[in-house]
Amino acid sequence: MKKEKVIALIPARYSATRYPGKLMEKLGDKTVIRHTYDNTNATGLFDEVIVVTDSEIIFKEITGNNGRAVMSVKEHESGTDRIAEAAENMDADIIINVQGDTPFIKKEPLQKLLLQFGDETVQVGSLMQELKDQLLIDDPNYVKVAVDKNNNALFFSRSVIPYPRNKNISIPFYEHIGVYAFRKEALLNFTQWPVTPLEDAEKIECLRYLENGMSLRMVITDYMGVEIDTPEDLQKAARLL
Repeated sequence: MKKEKVIALIPARYSATRYPGKLMEKLGDKTVIRHTYDNTNATGLFDEVIVVTDSEIIFKEITGNNGRAVMSVKEHESGTDRIAEAAENMDADIIINVQGDTPFIKKEPLQKLLLQFGDETVQVGSLMQELKDQLLIDDPNYVKVAVDKNNNALFFSRSVIPYPRNKNISIPFYEHIGVYAFRKEALLNFTQWPVTPLEDAEKIECLRYLENGMSLRMVITDYMGVEIDTPEDLQKAARLL
């Protein structure tokens, strides 16, 4: 049987809404995007690792340091749309979307995610971690996910899910981490479907899969480090480094 080709694509937009230019901020001796690229490469899990960007600055930052990058041609609403454009003409069976602002990405969670594709029914997978801090559980910036007994996603929300009406039982709360793995066809399908009502209401793009009847297999991981969404996150990351 032919070995499946697995590639990592890192969508990297320069003008992020909340923190423009964050990927080019220095974290120690390297930029955020280079940490993400180098750490993804260092896992040894991928046949190729490629940054997909709309920015000449980011493109030169990666290629100038012996990395691979491609420029996206169109304007895109989401990172998923950005990598789908690049993936369409690539030879790949399974594609992992690693967010550009996750400089502490590690091998173990990505490996656990890829192992899910030994099950031929799995088309899309993603990561989650348990939230224990009530402030974070209540924070709409933390996307929560509820899963079934096989760890397939039932729903994603910025609200608290499940709602703890019964105070006498212990229920775990999970944060969705925006690292996805796709079979190539499932990724390309996503971009053909229009934005769905729940996706539009919550502003959570993976709801588009659920609303079109496609499962997402969720994988529990330990803490993934810091995603750089704000200048405060960058300070937190510097301390972690």
